[in-house]
Amino acid sequence: MKPSILIVEDEEKIARVLEIELEYEDYEVSKAMSGTEGLEAFQNGDFDLVLLDIMLPGLSGIEVLRRIRSHDEHIPVILLTAKGSVEDKVSGLDLGATDYVTKPFQIEELLARIRAALRLHSKVQKVQKLNMTGTEEQNQEQEVWLSAGDLKMNEKTREVLRAEDGIELTPREFDLLVYLLRNQRQVLNREQILEAVWGYDYMGDTNVVDVYIRYLRKKIDHGRSPLIHTVRGVGYVLRTET
Repeated sequence: MKPSILIVEDEEKIARVLEIELEYEDYEVSKAMSGTEGLEAFQNGDFDLVLLDIMLPGLSGIEVLRRIRSHDEHIPVILLTAKGSVEDKVSGLDLGATDYVTKPFQIEELLARIRAALRLHSKVQKVQKLNMTGTEEQNQEQEVWLSAGDLKMNEKTREVLRAEDGIELTPREFDLLVYLLRNQRQVLNREQILEAVWGYDYMGDTNVVDVYIRYLRKKIDHGRSPLIHTVRGVGYVLRTET
């Protein structure tokens, strides 16, 4: 079955070029010309990936992304952003965007990012299916917590607690914290973190790691003894102070 892609883009010429190129690459393509129309198409359709412009009439692309993520945490969403719109990029990544491409972009780059996002999504789906079989299926009711000091998190229920206070994390922040906890006391460089959390095929900037470490610190360490530490010239480590 052909992968299905939803294009949410209000500039007709750009949307048409994308449609032609994607259909040539053997994707099934649907288009929406506003945020409201795009959200409705997503809710009524079955797509493998969404190309989402940020500047849209009706609902903004950021709001559409937020609502998509409230229904589906895993579908790849690639943002189409204006040059220099750093705040929009950060907001989009914080809400769980898979990747972004800055306009004007080369179609070859966008196609490469689409292929990478679909490959990563396919790997995630395979892992999820494997986790529902064999001994994993028998252990679904077990409560397994990762912890460091007074911080603990449950991968199954997605609960995160610091000194028994609940902490709300975005999907990407959650994945990052899982990786840090599984490798606590080990100094991790940005490339290691990027590959583990964003996937080997991620083609964005490594400074996205710094952005998300900062987000985690605000939620996990604010007003408490720090758990996430910077190792200058190397990367980051999660450890309790001794």
